[in-house]
Amino acid sequence: MTEIIRKPEFEKAIKKIKDSKTKERVKKQIRKIIESPETGDFLKYGNNERKIYIPPFRLLYSYDKRKNIIYLIDFDNRDKIYKKRK
Repeated sequence: MTEIIRKPEFEKAIKKIKDSKTKERVKKQIRKIIESPETGDFLKYGNNERKIYIPPFRLLYSYDKRKNIIYLIDFDNRDKIYKKRK
């Protein structure tokens, strides 16, 4: 079974979501990630991090294949999330 680890940045960002439609879209994408962890595109700067597009947001995660762990890293608007990660 795949283990899911939520980073503090991710938890904080998710708590800020007020719109129920956006929350549902995020839950749907997380289910997709759990079903197929290698579905997201890699970020350009490496670090084995992947991104999922949830307009206008990005959900960042990484997947450790050997340990079968998904790390939910961060969730934010496209303009802000890449600046935070560098």
